[in-house]
Amino acid sequence: MNRDQLVEKIARGLDYPRTDVERIILSALETITEQLKAGEVVNLAGFGQFYANIRTARAGVNPRNPQERIQVPAVKVPKFRPGKNLKDNVRN
Repeated sequence: MNRDQLVEKIARGLDYPRTDVERIILSALETITEQLKAGEVVNLAGFGQFYANIRTARAGVNPRNPQERIQVPAVKVPKFRPGKNLKDNVRN
């Protein structure tokens, strides 16, 4: 399911205009992204937790020249930890 299909399904299920549902979803995703950039945790009770994690710097190999060693810098990456309700619902 892509974003458009999700918007359509929610709009039909709630009998809301598609444009309103799309604005709400986009706003929610933008807010989650902003919070992760700021280093905050976004916890949706029963669903899961979004957080940013630091992937440490490490030595790597240049794929175009395997003899060349490179230093891969540390980077902040988004992570998601599913909540108990989500895990249970997916399992059953």
